[in-house]
Amino acid sequence: MKKALATLLAGAMLIAACSVPKKTQPLSMANGGKVWSSLWQQRSAEYKALCFQAYNLAKLRLNEAIRTAGNKPFAVVTDIDETLLDNSPYDTMRADSNLEYSKETWKAWTDKAIADTVPGAPAFFKYAASKGVAVFYITNRGEDEKAATIKNLQLYGLPNTDDEHVLMKQGKLSSKEGRRQSVLSTYNIVLLCGDNLPDFDALYDNTEDKPQTEQTRAAVTDRLKKEFGNRYIIIPNPAYGDWESVLFDNKKLKNQQRDSTMRAKLKVSKP
Repeated sequence: MKKALATLLAGAMLIAACSVPKKTQPLSMANGGKVWSSLWQQRSAEYKALCFQAYNLAKLRLNEAIRTAGNKPFAVVTDIDETLLDNSPYDTMRADSNLEYSKETWKAWTDKAIADTVPGAPAFFKYAASKGVAVFYITNRGEDEKAATIKNLQLYGLPNTDDEHVLMKQGKLSSKEGRRQSVLSTYNIVLLCGDNLPDFDALYDNTEDKPQTEQTRAAVTDRLKKEFGNRYIIIPNPAYGDWESVLFDNKKLKNQQRDSTMRAKLKVSKP
């Protein structure tokens, strides 16, 4: 009996040892930061207040701009992601699992067409439309995401949500300048709204032949400082953007490499 019991216990211990879960890789600094950023975006009243502040200012600037009639109809141009639609649930899903963005999982998310809106955004764009101002959505989502994107925008009754006004990324070219110029050919763009600096000006475009750096972006921002709060309305997005790309010198780095780069660039107080 004792021998049988001992055998049974030994078997149970062996099964338990084999079923011990594998140790997961610790969350990287970058992904931990994305989780924290998403939590701030989802839960803080400060984020909401900043968005309201931006769109309240946009309304004031719009009213000023349309007082003077021109030879073209008026338009506002807006980015979509983190300017109008909130994708923090997707960012959190990937980052909390210590994973990066991927085209496949991103498309699976956008196909759902359920992203919530950024505070203040729907009210502003509906107000613009009520004043006879056309709204153009210039996004770097792919053409294969267009139907779901329009569906998501229509979920909130946003104006001009059709093929003519929702302008997707064409091919591999991420610059929005060509699409802005297309709108400018028939409209007077009085405001641009975005969360990433290339949403506003081609001077921020990050290309292979002319890669951006932290220094070049800072210099352009100093040069264009009068535009921010006037024609350019920027929405806070601490989770991702071109600022992150240049932080890592426009390279695709592994978690450990990204963490080392972040630590090297942080300003840290001495003990």
